[in-house]
Amino acid sequence: MKLLQTLIFIAASILSLAALAKSQYQAPQDFISQAFNAPAPKAKVFWLDDEAQKVIEEILSHKFRKMRIRYWQQKGETVWILNEIGKEAPITVGIHIKDQQIAQTKVLIYRESRGDEVRHDFFTDQFKEAKLKKDLKLDRHIDGITGATLSVRALTKLSRIALWLDSRIRRELT
Repeated sequence: MKLLQTLIFIAASILSLAALAKSQYQAPQDFISQAFNAPAPKAKVFWLDDEAQKVIEEILSHKFRKMRIRYWQQKGETVWILNEIGKEAPITVGIHIKDQQIAQTKVLIYRESRGDEVRHDFFTDQFKEAKLKKDLKLDRHIDGITGATLSVRALTKLSRIALWLDSRIRRELT
């Protein structure tokens, strides 16, 4: 009986920790509507060609196994909802691009057990007005957070990808 109670306690503790590891701070649809200050426009699809696949994999430093990426566009602004692994689990990030620079970056869903400090404005505000240089790097340094290095890298990579994708869409429209 004691063993059964101990096992039940351990199982309940593990389930509680798993539930805490996933935190949704804002629904993606709400982020999109907030970014455009209007109801979200219909989603568009960016189909990845060889160039896009190569650039994204170069930024991520690993394979990217998707064929398309959804985005939302209105009056020259774009919103991207992207995922990248921090240490072990995906981090879902909303990135709003306006005038070829980042207007807002927000962690929407954080699934890691630690490092969620990247969700705070003191961190994400560093991305505001960031642009992409020709070498696919941001035009500014992003200060890290002790204990959240991989999450910081994930947000930085996703910001670079969103800026590149936005520029690619603009290039195709001209």
